[in-house]
Amino acid sequence: PPDLWTKLMNYFKKVSLYLVNFSAATCRPLSYQVRSGPKVIFRRALTSPICHVLFLAVLLTVVGPSPAQADKKYVIKFATLAPEGSSWMKSMHGLAEKVKKATDGNVTFRFYPGGVSGDEKDVIRKMRIGQLHGAGFTGVGLGEILSEVRVLDLPFLFETDEEIQHVYKNMSDYFSGRYEEKGYVLLGWVPVGWVHFFSQRPIRSVADLRQSKPWMWEGDPLVEQVYEEMGVQPIPLSITDVLLSLQTGMVDTVYSSTQGALALQWFTKVKHVTRLRMGYATGGVLISKKKFDKLPEPYQAVLKKIGAECLQELVKIIQSDNLKAEKVLADNDVKWVALPDAKEMAEFHEAGAAVRKKLAGKYIPSQLLEQVLGHLATQR
Repeated sequence: PPDLWTKLMNYFKKVSLYLVNFSAATCRPLSYQVRSGPKVIFRRALTSPICHVLFLAVLLTVVGPSPAQADKKYVIKFATLAPEGSSWMKSMHGLAEKVKKATDGNVTFRFYPGGVSGDEKDVIRKMRIGQLHGAGFTGVGLGEILSEVRVLDLPFLFETDEEIQHVYKNMSDYFSGRYEEKGYVLLGWVPVGWVHFFSQRPIRSVADLRQSKPWMWEGDPLVEQVYEEMGVQPIPLSITDVLLSLQTGMVDTVYSSTQGALALQWFTKVKHVTRLRMGYATGGVLISKKKFDKLPEPYQAVLKKIGAECLQELVKIIQSDNLKAEKVLADNDVKWVALPDAKEMAEFHEAGAAVRKKLAGKYIPSQLLEQVLGHLATQR
């Protein structure tokens, strides 16, 4: 209670001041006794004023934050490309409400959805200077901070959901630690899902892709390398410029999850979507460690716990939404293109394997890649 806190602080200020003055005046070791009944149960020498300060610091840690700290308001400014009304934003609003309730209204979120804060590179820059404190990222944004995390995005690497779950389970702690070193707290993974090609004309082979006008997320080394390996010449653009470019015909082929194509409205400008999956796109929520460390420890624990629970639930929702999106695409006359034949499929996978070799030791540590491939081999 506040009144007890005040009394304790006043008491220990007086005791500390007395001990410091007494020690300084006598320049001799100072001893004190703590009695339990008639017996002395503890005796210790305090040899300098610094010890008195340390004693008070330990006491403050045990007692916890003062009422003034507990009542301080903390606002987490959070950005995402996900539009308002999407499952992503509904889940984030739910997370924010739970955190607000658990902290008695002292920790709140202020959201900037739909890319209003710019592309993911813009968001990272704003986080670094303190304009934003947290964000939901795709693998591209996560990789801007920690390039090695893109091992989870490598084209044509995963084949099943079980493989993905196995690798994430075994690698999560490693990546959490690496983000801490970079100055960020990883609240949880929120993968975007399986990535397909969406196009004006059917994409059945590498040759079809070469003849298209494919978009590439500007600055994404993974897609740049795989397109180079396949002899495809992409058009690099910010993700926020893609819809307009589809409308004008500047590009006619994009890659995305099914739900992503719906949320970003790209499906309205294409006619086909491939059963071929380019890869599995990762994603996650990061909070600036500088902002996180300003929260009292009890609030940090609340944010981590609620964040992990809500984001795990969001992963299930996104998986369900991706499946539901397939029906929406069909209802809007976006036609599914059957899987390529064995020869063409092999050409796609050969390009993926070549890219892994090129990026190993440069963009992605060789040892880390071998570790992920080892987990995949175990699962397979």
